[in-house]
Amino acid sequence: MSGHGLGLFVAGLFAAVLRATAPILLASLGGLVSERAGVINVALEGLMLTAAFFGVLGSAFAPVWLPGLAPWLHPFVGAASGLAASVAMALLLAFIHLECRADLIVAGIGINLLAAGVTVFTMVAVTGDKGSTAGLASRALPAVHVPGLADWPMLDAFVNGDNRIGHHLLIYVALAAVGAVGWLRWRTRFGLRLRAVGENLEASRSAGIDVRRMQYAALALSGLLAGLGGLYLSMGYLTLFQSDMTAGRGFLALAAVFLGARRPLGTAGAALLFGAASVLAGQLGLLDVPTQVVYMIPPIATLAAMTLFGLRRQRRAPPS
Repeated sequence: MSGHGLGLFVAGLFAAVLRATAPILLASLGGLVSERAGVINVALEGLMLTAAFFGVLGSAFAPVWLPGLAPWLHPFVGAASGLAASVAMALLLAFIHLECRADLIVAGIGINLLAAGVTVFTMVAVTGDKGSTAGLASRALPAVHVPGLADWPMLDAFVNGDNRIGHHLLIYVALAAVGAVGWLRWRTRFGLRLRAVGENLEASRSAGIDVRRMQYAALALSGLLAGLGGLYLSMGYLTLFQSDMTAGRGFLALAAVFLGARRPLGTAGAALLFGAASVLAGQLGLLDVPTQVVYMIPPIATLAAMTLFGLRRQRRAPPS
């Protein structure tokens, strides 16, 4: 393979890893925000699924709801619908845990099951199909193309993707969200209070911080970020919704939070690792490799990474 061909291959691989990483990264940042407030969001999978479905539904029915709206705005109506549904589901989790005193982990699992049931039930009611929304005319959110790079094919392939139409809008949102969450955490009063609540509830109450309000806000923001990850699956990665299309990405995102030492950059690195593992699984799927082995790669990568992280942390811990 020539140097030019190798460069294009690497650019294509880079684009594939970005596509696989984006939904995991967005959801993991949502999990990071809620975890810093002392509420571990086990419902990331369900929040992604909810946003993915209602995003497609909103995009498909935007011409009916808003007949005078320009067609190019229809996917953004869908995105708003998906995010609103995801945040509403996150607030339901907050209410069940904070007001009804339900166990957070059990409530999170319940939200995941609720999302799986609601999306399939509504999909059957609207389309008559329990597998996908292929019958709905939904639209995708746009890609962002950087012009003027045609004379540099390799650079064009890296910046605009292997298809040269540009990386999806939500990929740039995911990358920007890493910096935004870091800024929110370290440079704002909200972030300071968020970390205080996560470190010590009673001390935060004594300092006059409304702990419950902060945890509501953290879970709502977690729902927003996880919802963006779900939108990417149904309005970018694909242009339709399929039942259970998140395929465990929400749980990978939750693992990325802890593997990344509960820091934005570390979480992004862990999400990138899981995205690369997903791409590897996809490439092996094209070869004569049993599908069972292919499906095992992302969870095996997760377990191996968490084990190495635990061993490393144990070595660094001071002797008792």
